[in-house]
Amino acid sequence: MASNSYTAFNALVDIIASPAKAYDEVKQHTSWLWWPLLIGMLSAIAIFSYYYSWVDFPWLVEETIRQMKPEDRAEGGEAIRKFMEPGKTMMFTLIMIVVMSMLIYTLQAVYYHLANKLTSGSEIGFGQWFSFSVWTGFVGVFGSLSALIVILMAESNQISSQELQLLSVNSLVLHVPAGDPWFTWASSLSLLHFWMIFLAALGFSRWTGASMVKSAVIAALPFVAIFGIWAFTV
Repeated sequence: MASNSYTAFNALVDIIASPAKAYDEVKQHTSWLWWPLLIGMLSAIAIFSYYYSWVDFPWLVEETIRQMKPEDRAEGGEAIRKFMEPGKTMMFTLIMIVVMSMLIYTLQAVYYHLANKLTSGSEIGFGQWFSFSVWTGFVGVFGSLSALIVILMAESNQISSQELQLLSVNSLVLHVPAGDPWFTWASSLSLLHFWMIFLAALGFSRWTGASMVKSAVIAALPFVAIFGIWAFTV
């Protein structure tokens, strides 16, 4: 049973410090999902709003073109120059943050709902799985915080959005240069993804009673599929 003194703010702390307790509590409080959802989206919106007002925009346009495949630059370069204007780019990015966040959480909720039906059959509704996805993704706020650190410590304002990913595999391990075919892939894969996999596995196990091994496979499968297929197309 959930404690009457336990609140959504306690869950925001516990999803990081004591995730097992957080998952036990938020399962009973689906409406709490608005807190991590809004904090996550607003933090990303705030960072990118600041970034696009700070970055050397003409440089960013040319850097974006430089990161394209050489055979695509001639045709796509001019289109990018026409599309990438500070106001338009900022507005597009902010809209995409909201749209993509909702789409990703919805797809994850569908996935976990089906996985539950196929593996355990526990009586857990779609709304609860949507909440589960949002809470699992809340640690993404550390991506926004790390991006702010990069901006504040930067020696110049010529930094691409990929370079803001301080916790990416590229920043921490591979150090693939911009323009390399693997740059975007390595910059997109983050330590936060592994944290989310761990949280999802733990939460799925506690909610459904499935073993941690089975839960870990279920949690990791979407990430392995996405980044695995992406790697084959690089």
